[in-house]
Amino acid sequence: MTMNLLNAVSRRECLSRMGAGFGTLGLASLIAQSEAGNSSAWAASAGAGNPLAPRPSHFAARAKRVIFLFMNGGPSHIDTFDPKPALTQYAGQQPEELTKNYPRSIGKLYPSPFRFGQYGENGVDVSELYPHVAGVINDICVIRSMHTDIPNHEPGLLIMNSGHSQPTRPSLGSWLTYGLGTENQNLPGYVVLCPGKPVVGPQLWGNSFLPGIFQGCHINNSKLDPQSVIQHVHNTYLPPAQQRRQLDLLQELNSIHRDARPEDAQLEARIQSYEMAFRLQFAAQEVFDLQQESQATRSLYGSGQFADGCLVARRLVERGVRMVQLYYGGGQPWDDHGDIMNHVKHAQQSDQAIAALIRDLKSRGMLDETLIVWGGEFGRTPWSQGAKGRDHHSRGFTMWLAGGGVKGGLAYGATDQFGNAAVENPVHVHDLHATILHLLGLDHERLTYRYSGRDFRLTDVHGHVVTDILA
Repeated sequence: MTMNLLNAVSRRECLSRMGAGFGTLGLASLIAQSEAGNSSAWAASAGAGNPLAPRPSHFAARAKRVIFLFMNGGPSHIDTFDPKPALTQYAGQQPEELTKNYPRSIGKLYPSPFRFGQYGENGVDVSELYPHVAGVINDICVIRSMHTDIPNHEPGLLIMNSGHSQPTRPSLGSWLTYGLGTENQNLPGYVVLCPGKPVVGPQLWGNSFLPGIFQGCHINNSKLDPQSVIQHVHNTYLPPAQQRRQLDLLQELNSIHRDARPEDAQLEARIQSYEMAFRLQFAAQEVFDLQQESQATRSLYGSGQFADGCLVARRLVERGVRMVQLYYGGGQPWDDHGDIMNHVKHAQQSDQAIAALIRDLKSRGMLDETLIVWGGEFGRTPWSQGAKGRDHHSRGFTMWLAGGGVKGGLAYGATDQFGNAAVENPVHVHDLHATILHLLGLDHERLTYRYSGRDFRLTDVHGHVVTDILA
């Protein structure tokens, strides 16, 4: 018997007719939760079609895309980009100016075991840990006055990724794709490359109360096999032509359902997710196939998991992905409580690839429109933990930005003589987020989403754009 789609019983009608209509009670609750945060701006876009379609920014953007190189665990600022000669002068001491103002017990001041040099046109300080990055310092803006709220991994990771130390809020990448959409409809707008997971896990790239289409797509990049890097997408039972026919039927049913319910603004996002999954199984094979790159390019980045991740990040943004976040590793690899000399290994595995990413983007004419962010959830203490380690530190640390409309060859802000606290041009995480959004043409105070009776934003009620670092 041929099915008449025009006379098909809708799913809601089916629920209302079965079981005395009790099914509609659960459905109503789910829809209420799903639509409670629906903002008018996004609703208009979703109602017009694809919720991931590119949307205009608030004002002219300097950058189109973001690559966030996340050094999870917390790299030491005083061993990488913020030299402190006073630590040598006061080595082994506990100065009163630190102990009287610091809420936690401190160890003895511990000088960096690494040499620093000055590089680039403006003589920016970089330690011997990062010789390749030192070679591209003219393209980098080093922010030495970062600070955040809590020196623990979970809240530190959460606030750096979502602007709030408590779960669950939308991540930076979710806000960006919500505000701007994405340029390539065959790939997710927000991709997270992480071999395993950090301490908090998927909440760091979650969408929270934003529609689910804006959630980060996590790729375990421990093994970049283009056939299996995105699991549960390939249909092992049907060939592409039959999949297409099946999806077309499903989409036709969904369209009838949608047209009968124009008030359901988020339905189109759900429909589009099916299409994305179908297209992704083909696009992913191409974008993750590093064999397509020349041997010269592969050699430029070097070898290893993080190097391959940097190259994939370039391939993703080159194809229109709005944001790529690359974690250095699973767990908290930079969390060197026992021996800061472990930073040598981390730097060796990331230095060449980071510099190559900057050079590669620049050679392709993409660096000016690609914002690269480097850093972890906090820094590390200027005093020792045990004999040669360093503890977590949130009062002053370093991050850096490159490309995407920021001034290169600049060291901005400063910590005190010991590297303990941000004292000159302090930059809070909220300020960093406001600046990133600004560079992509978004006003952090206007990018809001109404949920549970109030308007939320990435920067909450805080944040100032750091205009001094803008090119």
